[in-house]
Parts: sequence; structure tokens; C-alpha cells
Amino acid sequence: MTPALNEGQMRALSVKPIAEVNRLQFKFVEVDQAPAMEQRFTFNTVAELYDQARAGYPQALYDDLMEFANLSPGDAILEVGCGTGKATEEFARRGLMVVALDPGPEMIATARRRVAPSNRVRFVQTTFEAWPIEPGAFRLVAAAQSWHWIAPEIRFNKAFETLAPKGALAVFGTSPEPVPQPLRGALEKVYSLHAPELGGPPPEHAYLPGGPFPGDFDRSGLFGPVTHRSYPWSRSFSAQSYVEYLGTVSRYQLLEEKRRDRLLAAIAGEIEANGGAFDAPVETHLYLAVRKA
Repeated sequence: MTPALNEGQMRALSVKPIAEVNRLQFKFVEVDQAPAMEQRFTFNTVAELYDQARAGYPQALYDDLMEFANLSPGDAILEVGCGTGKATEEFARRGLMVVALDPGPEMIATARRRVAPSNRVRFVQTTFEAWPIEPGAFRLVAAAQSWHWIAPEIRFNKAFETLAPKGALAVFGTSPEPVPQPLRGALEKVYSLHAPELGGPPPEHAYLPGGPFPGDFDRSGLFGPVTHRSYPWSRSFSAQSYVEYLGTVSRYQLLEEKRRDRLLAAIAGEIEANGGAFDAPVETHLYLAVRKA
């Protein structure tokens, strides 16, 4: 896999016009060859499927976020990694003025369709690292299921710089739990046969309370105490909807196509053999902190 942009490349990009940023960042990362992709760029190749297969976030999360950050309609926020606009749509619905960043042109195109005809959202095709900063311009920086893709040496410093005094940083994401037994045991055998390297914990486990984010806030020295909220819920999957969901996950996208197809077909077969559907427990976790003066 091609390495992520290094700090020098990102700093060089940050002073260039957005059109040049878009061209250069995809030059640094060869996105036309799937095995060489940086993982976060894989989502752009399955934007429509991503929008259909991925769930949104609990309404209670947005209620808590609005209250914690003391947000009102008309306030400006920055969304890092907007994807297909599931969180973007909710922010705009609540009257917030959103600048939404994403490196994927197809992801942004899908997000535009989702929020149309809202005039509250301005999309910018770029990574957060390469985005030319707007100092102190936002009451909130929000990252939905995207913070783990941002360069650690950049993300907190840049969020701090773009926030207004007493502005807040909100990092949230959904972490899948193991599927129920006996299906779990059957799927473990499928993975051991077709893709043993996918058997470990998913990257989304970074959003669990035992993950790195609470400590990262503290170590940055830029934000006050972190508030954590958890939202447990469940999602129902059929064999088809589950393999469609897996088809949007970056680790699966990086598999060779025929190998991925065999894996997903075997997973679908086991789900059909175990009742054809299941309910998956999931948890969404939200981390909030106020910018220090």
C-alpha cells in the first residue's frame, strides 16, 4: 500500500489552490490501482453503494452535540470527511452552515444529491491535511467515522487552529460488535479459509472507549476535558445487505477482486444457511471537547 502523504507533502499542498490540491494529492496516491490505494481513498470507488449500505447516526447524538457545543441555527461548522453526507444532511437540517471536506469526487457528488436543495452546505474536495486553513472560522469541527484516517500529527493542531474561541471538536463513529452465534462461528471458518488477515478487530474499534481517541485529546494539550457519550443500537441485515455493507469497507476493497468475490459469496452462503438474516449490535461513540483559549 502506498504510504500516506508525509508532513512535507501535506504542508506543500496546504498553500496551493484547491484545484491543484485535488490533482496533486491523487498523484501522490495512485488511486487507479486498488492494491496501492491509501485506504481512505477506496470509498470513492463505491460511493453509491456506500450511501445505500451504511447507516446514519442516532438523533440523540446530534441533540447532545448541539447542546454541548452551544450551537444555534446559522453557526458555522467544519465537517472533516463528509463521505456521502449522512451527517452533513443532519447538520444542515438543524440550520447549521457547513463546510464539508472530502477527498473523493464521487462521495461529494453523492452528498450533494443528498442535501439538495440546501444552501447551507459548501463542499470542498480535499483532505483535511491539505485543506487551506480558515483560522478561527468555526464553532465546531466534526468528524463522523473519519478521524482515524487523518494524520495524527496534523489532526488536533489543525482542528484547534480552525476553531473559534470556546469552539468544540466532535469525533464520533460507529463500532460494530461481533455477529451473534452460531453465525459468528460459521463466519470465522469462512475468514480462516478465504481471508485470515481480516479476522482481527476492525479499524472502527478506535472509537471504543478503550481506543486511542480520549488519550489523544489529552496528549494534544489543546482541548479541555473530553466528554464521552455512547449510543447502543442494533441493525438488521439480510445476506445481501450484509455483503453490500462489507463491500464498502476499505479492508475488503483492498482485496484482489476475485478473492473478495469468493469471500463475500461464502459469507452470504453462511448467512442463508443460518436463517437468512440477523440483528447486529452496534455502538456509536461520541467524544467532545472545547478548545482551550
